[in-house]
Amino acid sequence: MPVHGVGLGLRRSLLGALAQTPEPVADFLEVAPENWIGLGGRLARQFAAVSERYPLICHGLSLNLGGLAPLDTRLLRDLRAFLDANQVQVYSEHLSACGDHGQLYDLLPVPFTEANVRRIAERIAQVQDALGRPLIIENVSAYLTLPGEMSEPAFVAAVLDEADCHLLLDVNNVYVNSVNLGGDAAPYISAMPSKRIAYLHMAGHFDAEPDLKIDSHGAPIIDPVWALLEHTYQCHGVRPTLLERDFNMPPLEELQRELQQIRHYQQAAAIQVRA
Repeated sequence: MPVHGVGLGLRRSLLGALAQTPEPVADFLEVAPENWIGLGGRLARQFAAVSERYPLICHGLSLNLGGLAPLDTRLLRDLRAFLDANQVQVYSEHLSACGDHGQLYDLLPVPFTEANVRRIAERIAQVQDALGRPLIIENVSAYLTLPGEMSEPAFVAAVLDEADCHLLLDVNNVYVNSVNLGGDAAPYISAMPSKRIAYLHMAGHFDAEPDLKIDSHGAPIIDPVWALLEHTYQCHGVRPTLLERDFNMPPLEELQRELQQIRHYQQAAAIQVRA
């Protein structure tokens, strides 16, 4: 990874505050290209100013890796142009489906089957050829499971191996799925192949019911997810870790406190390794 430390997901509402801080608040920013491709005027100028202060990585929203429709070649061309123009080498996407011949604007689970392992690995290879960059895939949150012959950890690991790609390990998604679908989050984290983990996501979620968590990215991170981050570092070592916040945006100072909490866990894990 060309970035390290603690990152923050860039949202338009943060542009002004990030431009005004005397020092950078994070080590890198993560950008969803679909939210910025083709923009002009004031937003484009603000984006350019922020990109001069922070290293950028990109995280896609609509590639539809797990879908059945052909990959969107126009989107891939636009993505390649955006990544090249902003000199971004890191691009990640979700291990999910988000449509067929239309965009559903949601991330849907796929059946955990050997056939899907091979099919999705082939689509990953197409994406990497089109973008001229390696692709990092993210485990996703879900609210149901489709018929299949593998567990989610085994499926994710198999896709990583078949495609020879890396993982964006979303710690909150593992926790959300452990509640929604059953299972234990800690063994899931432990089962991930260390050599494949490129970076991590941390976020908050919405408690719809005691046994239903919605991956909203609209609330502070809760203690069990912090504990799972600590477990992740213990299992796999410190990785670049990014804070996502999409809704109910607090003042930047509140986000900085969560960024500092991530940094605290990173420093504690590094001290344990040296000891």
